[in-house]
Formats: sequence, C-alpha cells, structure tokens
Amino acid sequence: MEKLSNPQKTIEIIQKYEFAFQKKFGQNFLIDSHVLEKIIKAADITKEDFVVEIGPGIGTLTQYLAEAAGEVTGIEIDKALLPILKDTLSGYDNVTVINEDVLKADLAALAEEKNGGRPIKVVANLPYYITTPIIMGLFEKHVPLDSITVMVQKEVAARMQAGPGTKDYGALSLAVQYYAEPYIAANVPPNCFIPRPNVGSAVIRLTKYDAPRVQVDDEAMMFAVIRASFNQRRKTLQNGLNNSPEVPYTKEQIAAAIEKLGTSPSVRGEALTLEQFAALTNNLTRG
Repeated sequence: MEKLSNPQKTIEIIQKYEFAFQKKFGQNFLIDSHVLEKIIKAADITKEDFVVEIGPGIGTLTQYLAEAAGEVTGIEIDKALLPILKDTLSGYDNVTVINEDVLKADLAALAEEKNGGRPIKVVANLPYYITTPIIMGLFEKHVPLDSITVMVQKEVAARMQAGPGTKDYGALSLAVQYYAEPYIAANVPPNCFIPRPNVGSAVIRLTKYDAPRVQVDDEAMMFAVIRASFNQRRKTLQNGLNNSPEVPYTKEQIAAAIEKLGTSPSVRGEALTLEQFAALTNNLTRG
C-alpha cells in the first residue's frame, strides 16, 4: 500500500471515509516522509522493540513504526478512526489498535502482557493541549520506559530542555529532567501537517534514567516546592514558598532551609538547579 506520508494519499483516505477532524482531539496528520524518518531514527527503533504509539490517527507514523519495530500497539481515542486504521494498517501483522483514552490506559499492564515487563518505547505525534499530562502520566505511573519520542509544540520542547536562568526554564523543565534526559531531534514547520497547525513543532526524545537524577526524601513535596517557586516568577524564592498553600512550613523554616543551601535569601526559583531543589526540599522535610 502507498504510504500515507504522501499528501495525496492522506487526502484520498480522509475523503474516502468522510473523516471530520475533531478539534477536541487536536488532530494534525503528518504528511512529510523526511520528518517521519527522523522520528524513527530519533526513537532508535529496532526489531527488538515493543512500541506504544499514542494517537495513531490514520496510521501515518504507525506504518513506519510497524516496518521498524518488532511489535506496535496504537492507542486511539477517536472511534471514527478505527475503520480507517483497519484499512491503512491491513498490510501489517505486527500492529494492534486499542480504542482507549491514554490517560486512563494501564500501560504498565500492557508492557507486562506484550513485552514481559521490559522497558517499552513510546512514540507519538501528540495533541498539543494534552502533551504535559500524557508525558508526566507516563513518568509518574512508573510505566517501564526506555524512551518517549514525541512531536510537540516547539516552545514546549524548548521548555522541556531548558536549563536554569533561561526564560524557558520552569516547573516542566525540572519535572521532565528529574525522570529523563531531553534531546530535541528536529524542528518541524506547520506545512508538514494536514490541517496546518498555527505553531511550529519539534520532535523531542526523552531517554528515561534508570533512577531519578537526584535523591530526595519526599518527591511530592519537591514538586510542590518547584511549583511554588515558579508560580510567581517575579517573587523571590522565599516569598514564593511562603505564599504557597502547598508548602506547609513557617517563614522561619523556609528562610533557614534556603540559607542552608548557601544562596542569598533574595534568590529566585529560576536560578536553582534540580539538585538544589532536592537539597532545599530535604532541608525543609528534615528540619
């Protein structure tokens, strides 16, 4: 079958099934073979791999994954796409499609069933409005992961990769970098999609660490401290933590914990590294 990366083929399939794009699902289908090849290369897919694709759409990326991987499971929320996927993936016997919401799916159970609990690779052209909950859900639910390679909004990729002291650095940078090493593999202009999105996109690979990059006594408290530090970026770290209902410590305890870090009381959250946020949290929780 002719590849769906050919724009004419994509249009033909959409017309054949009278498919209507659903804004609520953030559907933008890839129509550029170079970009698809870059995704496969960035994800480092081999015949040894079991791959989960989130939101296969009409199967454009799925076709490439099926040719590169041992086995692929696509998780698609839109029922209207199921008959299309049955058609476009009919030539591949190593692909299964599940009609489910990925935020509710038990991917750890899927990895156990299909891959003997070994780490899986997740690949996706993600709907931009739900990128962060999907990625953080994969990390926080402790799904056995090797890597996540996703197409996201360009500025979101920049935030995931950003370091301290930059304008893009924030709670998302720290959350992602706690679990994985980010690498931006490609920038992708809007004309590579049908329909064209209003923003530029990027392919980012998040290679999961065997263990989180820093040791912290209370992971949940560290993320509460991080959120509080960036909620009001113009405020000092001390004021940000004092003002947060999520951080249950007195002004004095917060001041003492910051002082122990060896930084100025007027430091802002955006200047701290992940290691410093872990140390600050340990200072607070240990008293």
